[in-house]
Amino acid sequence: MNIGRTTLLSILAIGLFAACGQSGTGGAIAPAAFKKAITADAQLIDVRTPAEFIGGHLPNARNLDWTSGQLESSMASLDKNAPVLLYCASGKRSAAAREALIKAGFTDVHDLDGGIRAWSASGGEIVND
Repeated sequence: MNIGRTTLLSILAIGLFAACGQSGTGGAIAPAAFKKAITADAQLIDVRTPAEFIGGHLPNARNLDWTSGQLESSMASLDKNAPVLLYCASGKRSAAAREALIKAGFTDVHDLDGGIRAWSASGGEIVND
């Protein structure tokens, strides 16, 4: 079977658009996109330590510390089908937490590229409790 170059490119383009349109496992997103993703059904989770959280966090975030295992032990209390938005100080812990959630079957997980530092630098709101 001989497929022409134009046909092959069309098939590849259709596959690429279909893949981009699917609800994927997520990834790191910039502060502006992260802000747009914070909706009523999104689960906003700060994976930093409680001390870091008290020092300033995003409004309405839930603190589930990654390094202590609190996030992993709390996974059953999260909705696997609702968006999960994660952040930490710089993005390393939230990336690891994202991978763990994906392996646990969560379908829409994103983390804040650059963490709360990037959020703050972009003018994002931070609250203190």
